[in-house]
Amino acid sequence: MLMARLKARVGTCLLVVVVLGVVATKPEAVGDDWNRFRGPNGSGVIEATGLPLDFGPETNVVWKTTVAPGFSSPVISGDRLLLTAFENDQLITTSLDRQSGRILWRQAVERTRVDRPDSRNHSAAASAAVDAVGNVYVFFGEFGLIAYDREGVEQWRHPLGPFDNIYGMGASPIVADNLVLLACDQQNGSFLLAVDADTGEVRWKVDRPEAKSGHSSPVLYDPPDGPLQVLMAGSFLLTAYDVATGEKRWWVGGLPFEMKSTPVMDGDTLYVHGFSTPLNQPGRQVEVDSWEDTIAVHDANGDGLIAPDEFPQERTRGFFSFVDLDADGQLDEDSWNYYRAAMMSLNGMVAIRLGGSGDMTEENVVWRYHRSVPQLPSPLLYQGVLYMINDGGIATSFRPSTGEVIERGRIRGAVDSYYASPVAADGKIFFVSEMGKVAVVRPGGGFEVLALNDLGSPTYATPAIADGRIYIRTEETLWAFGED
Repeated sequence: MLMARLKARVGTCLLVVVVLGVVATKPEAVGDDWNRFRGPNGSGVIEATGLPLDFGPETNVVWKTTVAPGFSSPVISGDRLLLTAFENDQLITTSLDRQSGRILWRQAVERTRVDRPDSRNHSAAASAAVDAVGNVYVFFGEFGLIAYDREGVEQWRHPLGPFDNIYGMGASPIVADNLVLLACDQQNGSFLLAVDADTGEVRWKVDRPEAKSGHSSPVLYDPPDGPLQVLMAGSFLLTAYDVATGEKRWWVGGLPFEMKSTPVMDGDTLYVHGFSTPLNQPGRQVEVDSWEDTIAVHDANGDGLIAPDEFPQERTRGFFSFVDLDADGQLDEDSWNYYRAAMMSLNGMVAIRLGGSGDMTEENVVWRYHRSVPQLPSPLLYQGVLYMINDGGIATSFRPSTGEVIERGRIRGAVDSYYASPVAADGKIFFVSEMGKVAVVRPGGGFEVLALNDLGSPTYATPAIADGRIYIRTEETLWAFGED
């Protein structure tokens, strides 16, 4: 229903463009294009044919283009590819011709500050989002939101931050009902923001006080009997908000305290996983006393706070700075209660039935699974099978209705770390490893490798797919592979 509704809106908009030469509204960027992180509604799946099995630096190369550094994934708008990057203090957005790889335009803004650095992330981690007429919306954690038209002319900018996310900011924007939606989960002051796609002015902003240091990008849900909703996976909760108003409609608890993957949906069910720390595995959790008991026993100087030398948990002492929510070097009651909840949370994949009102935890959780859960790569649902691959390369396939494991193990010939999320089309699943090995796997849950390709370069970005080609960003190159 979501795709049908959105395709209708896109078609109407394009008809207006052709007949009248003007655009009345910008419909949401969900449909048949790979126009946001992981393509249609973040699924990693698209209708395409003719994708190559075998490819690499010398095989089935349509073109290759040298690009500036960045971890963001390419997105597609018609005959163009969009990519964000950084170079020194320049935060760069690049548009390339999809047929030739030629750079059509390149725009840059100056980095306004340096937020908390982390070698595993940087300002060019978020993918762009593109609307139906080719307008481009980009987010840089050390600047904010910027909009360009199809030709690269800046339309508006909306500064944001500074942010306090231990890993840097990584969630990507999406477009819905002429709004640009952006999740900004951080140590303190997390929020979900909607700005006008035409002007950059704030339409609404909702606080997310329970959410900390997340990277999950939102997805859209079009219920049969209500308004379009934006779904956000964050610390402890999956939350549904009204796209038009930001009103919190319903939520489901039981998620880990760090959420980095983007959910996938199938009909009325959503699948999402999260991994916080090894201590959040079943049987390894650390029991944490209440605030009252902790203060009574461990507050040596009687100031009503817990200092680092008063912290009672030796096994989790390294978490002190992470749970020190106001970064003042001491833990107050709020910080302690967050620490306690974090230690009680469980890593896991969870299947959630969509819809409802208020707290739907008891009614909507279908199943949970806790082994070999990824921290970064998002799940994939393709041809009736649910897949995940963790950072260490252990892949698991499930029957999505029950959570029954079909197979679990490593992909033959591609034993490596994984940061990119899997994608699928044309009866092929593509798993891309850190060292640039791309395993093309047969669907069905068995992890049969149809082809193993080696790009010969570190790869962190998730591929994009369109029209018989797969586009992969390696450390210094954007590749287009196809059989033509």
